[in-house]
Amino acid sequence: MKFELKTENDNYSKSFLQFFGLVFFLTLIIILCDVAFKLGIISRNHKIEYNCRLLSVEKSKPHFKKLSRLTNLKSKQQIWEFCREVNK
Repeated sequence: MKFELKTENDNYSKSFLQFFGLVFFLTLIIILCDVAFKLGIISRNHKIEYNCRLLSVEKSKPHFKKLSRLTNLKSKQQIWEFCREVNK
């Protein structure tokens, strides 16, 4: 017969590694979510700038609708003022 005894040091090292693995995994998730959020903001700002440039060239209803959705501005006058500021 063979007997094995587990020492407490082995249990502590396993729980220590599991704790750091969990902290590393949570940190990685937080960093990736932050990057995704910032890329979304950059993408939205790029869409606004692009649509303002299109609006300055071609004044069409779809450009006003897209900008109204992106900026939450309702009137054409507000969108024009906003685009003037963006294009400066």
